[in-house]
Order: sequence, then C-alpha cells, then structure tokens
Amino acid sequence: MEYFVDKDSIVRQIWGKADSILFIFAGAAAEFALNKAVDWLYFTGRLPEDPLGRLFSTVAYARTIVFAEKEAAHRAIDQITAIHMAVEEKRGAKIPDWAYRDVLFMLIDYSIRSFELLERKLSAAEKEEVFRVFERVGSRMQLPGLPKSFDEWEIMRKEHIEHDLAAGDYTRDLYRRYKLHLGILRYKLLLEVQKLLVPNKVKFLLNFRRNSTLGPLLKLYKWSRKIKLDWIFKALLLPSNYMSEINALDQV
Repeated sequence: MEYFVDKDSIVRQIWGKADSILFIFAGAAAEFALNKAVDWLYFTGRLPEDPLGRLFSTVAYARTIVFAEKEAAHRAIDQITAIHMAVEEKRGAKIPDWAYRDVLFMLIDYSIRSFELLERKLSAAEKEEVFRVFERVGSRMQLPGLPKSFDEWEIMRKEHIEHDLAAGDYTRDLYRRYKLHLGILRYKLLLEVQKLLVPNKVKFLLNFRRNSTLGPLLKLYKWSRKIKLDWIFKALLLPSNYMSEINALDQV
C-alpha cells in the first residue's frame, strides 16, 4: 500500500505526537489572528463561534493527510479544495492564492519549530522533507506560485510574514474569543507557548514584550514524558472536552 507520506518520514514523527501538534496549534492560533485574509474565516461564522474547534480541525485535517494512504489523502485534499470553492461561490469572490500559501507555509514552519523545541534540531534533509510533504498538498490543490525547494520556501515565508500579517480588529476579537473559550489560565498558557514558538515579526505584531516564562520549564516537560506525566500539560493547554481528541493524536 502506498502512503502519502512514507512511514519512516520525519513528518510522521512530528505529526504523530500530541504535544508537537498542540504547539503547531498554538502557532496557528497566533497567525490566523494576524492574517490579512482572516475575514474569510469570519465570513462563514465558524471561526468566531468556535475558534478552538476551527483551528483544531485545520490541524487535524493536515494530520489525517500525513497518515493516510495516498488515494485517501488525495480525496481529503480534494474535499478541502471543494469546501473552499463553495465558500468562494457563496461570497462571490475568490480567496487569494497567497492566503492558501500562507496556511501551507505556516504548517511547514510550525512543524519544524515545534519539533525542534520539543525534541532536537532537524537536519537540512529533514527540513526539506517537511517542505516536500506540504508542497505536495499545495500541488494537489493546484495552487500557483509554490516554492520549488526549502531554501526558496524560506525566502517566500519571510516575505509572506512581512506582507500578509497585520494586527487589527479581527486580531483583537479573535484573541478575546480565545480567552473566552479557554479561560484565563489556559489563555495565559497559550500566550506563553506562542512566545516560545512564533517568529519575531509575529511577536511584534502581538505586542509580546518579554520572553516566555515556559522556557526554563521545557526540560522538566521533556522529562515528564519519560514517566508518562505529560498528559498534565496537555490537559492544561486545552479544555477537557478536547482530551479524547488530543489523546488520539499520539501515533508514535
């Protein structure tokens, strides 16, 4: 059986651990709030009504593709394309190509950043593999203007961060909704994870003026995984009604 991502791929290691995915989730929550095309997510009403569920479903969709058999992954990608086309038809406008690329670029970046924070530095070949997986997703979606290599992606990623992100009313509203849905303690923890994870431009736009207090605790967390106490951190980051979904994320 042929899989969309090889069984020994570093991408499966990254997306096979719940804590890596939760960090990817945290980074995505920051950038979704800043993206200049976030009004598209507000158009459907799904993001403001359930920001955690909407972001979690985006990350979960990507994870499903990573572990799917090739044809099943293609069907999932095609379904994503069809869903977005339906939204475009309803609104009478087209989602910008750069907005699609931003989401792919974000998944590449936070896959790497999360793994390197929690595990170890990735080699150049491993980073290229992460890029290739999501480039194949974009190609299946027939997105124009995709980079051809990891090095080219790095250049485009910096350009996208510089030109496609801005703090505004949607940013403030979305963070207000994060706080409402998470509660004050989980919300503060989300902010600290984001400070560890996001690029400097994102930190600046979100007015993160100090370093994360979680930095010194990372070693303790890594040790907790060895004695199976890492579930405490996962329970702290998201509400209890997500715990079954979180536990199901662990594959490796």
